[in-house]
Amino acid sequence: MRSSDKVYTITEYGGFTRGVSFGRYRSLPDRTFDRLEDFILSNITGTGTEAVELLSLSARRGIGKIITARNYVGLITMADGTVIEILPKIAGADISVGDSKQIFLKMLQTLKDVTFKDFNVSHLHTDRLSLFEIFIKMFLDEVLLLTKQGFKASYEPIESNERFYKGKLLPSQNIKYNLFNKERFFVRYDDFNINRPENKLIKSTLRFLQKLTTDSSNRKNAIRLLTFFESVDYSINYKADFSKCITDRNMSHYDKALSWCRVFLCGSSFTAFSGSEVALALLFPMEKVFESFIAAKFRKYLREGMSLRIQDNKYSLFSSPTRAFALRPDLVLESNGRTLIIDTKWKLLSGDLRNSGISQSDMYQMYAYSKKYDADGIILLYPYSDIINRDGIRYISDDNVKVDISFIDLKNADKDIANLIEMCL
Repeated sequence: MRSSDKVYTITEYGGFTRGVSFGRYRSLPDRTFDRLEDFILSNITGTGTEAVELLSLSARRGIGKIITARNYVGLITMADGTVIEILPKIAGADISVGDSKQIFLKMLQTLKDVTFKDFNVSHLHTDRLSLFEIFIKMFLDEVLLLTKQGFKASYEPIESNERFYKGKLLPSQNIKYNLFNKERFFVRYDDFNINRPENKLIKSTLRFLQKLTTDSSNRKNAIRLLTFFESVDYSINYKADFSKCITDRNMSHYDKALSWCRVFLCGSSFTAFSGSEVALALLFPMEKVFESFIAAKFRKYLREGMSLRIQDNKYSLFSSPTRAFALRPDLVLESNGRTLIIDTKWKLLSGDLRNSGISQSDMYQMYAYSKKYDADGIILLYPYSDIINRDGIRYISDDNVKVDISFIDLKNADKDIANLIEMCL
C-alpha cells in the first residue's frame, strides 16, 4: 500500500462521512471513521480543549453520521498508521494542497516552540508528503545533524557482578551472589557512556516513528540512525527522563531534537488528547497561529522609532472598584505619537454574508479599544478572501470611531504587511 492511500486530507470546516462520499464530505473507511468517532467521544470531557471545539459529530438524514473539522489544523495519526490531515482553508483558486501545506508550515515557524523555527520549507516535498511525514523528516534531519556534532556522554553509576575488582565493593550483594563464587566481585563503579536521558528519548522517538511512518525514505533513515544508539537504552519513563534533561550551553545542540521528541512522545502542541486508537494528535488553533504569524511579520518591518506590543494589557474596560474585563488587543503599534491597534481574525469574509461575516462582538471590542487607547487607527486584519472586495472596508461611527477592515494575502504576506505599516504610520 502506498503511503498516500492511508492519508485523508480535508480543509477546515470540511468533513468525513462513513463509507460513501457526499458533496463536500470525503468518505472514510468504516473502521477509520469509527476510530475517529471514538477519539472525539473520549475527549469531550478530557482536560484541555474539548474535542467538540476540534471536530464535531453530527448526523444527517440520507447521509448518516458526519465528522466535521473546526478551526484546528494539523494531523491525527491512528495506531494503524492512517493519517487524518486537516489543512487551513486558504482563499484562491490557484491554491493547491502543496501550497496550503507550505503556507501553514511557514506560519508554524513563528510559534514560540523552537521545534518549528529553522526548517527550510521551500526544500520540503509538500505535494508528496503528508504533514506527519514532513514532521518526521524534520526530526530525522535534526538527529542526523546531532550525529555529526557528536553525542554527549556522562558518567553512569553501574552495579554489576564483575570478574575484576573496580570501583567500590558492595558487601551485602557480594555475599548474596558470590558466597561460593570467589572469582567475581559485586561492585559499583562509574562508566562514561552516552546512555543518558537525552539520548534515550531520541532513541525511543526513532523507534516510535520507524513503526508509524509509511514513507520508505523516512523509515530507512530512522533505521539507519538507530544504529548510532546501539549502546543506549530505550526510555521507560518519558516524563522522568525529560525532567532529567540538562539545558545548558554544552547541550544546546540537543534543543531542537528534544523539542521534536516532546512533540512525538508527548503530543506537545496546543492541545492534549487521549484515546487508545490514536497514536499522535497534533492540532493547532488557527486563530493563535495566524496571530503569531502576523505579529512576526510586523516585527520584521518595524522601523526606527516604532514600538510594538503583543497582547497588550495596559487597559481594562472598568477601573472601579477594581480593574475588570481586561482589554487585550493583539498588536499595539506606536510611532511618532500615533497609536495603531491591530486585531487579527482567522476567518474568510464574504460579500454574500451580513456585514460580510464580521462579528458584532468583534466590532464592540474594536470600539472599546478606540476609546480606551485614544487610537489613531483601528484595524481588523483578516486573511485574504477571493469573495470580497480586496480593497477593504472602513466603518465610521457618529462619534468618529473608525475601524478599517484589511486583508493579508498569505502567499505574499510580507508585501501586504510592509504596505500596511507604510499607509498607517
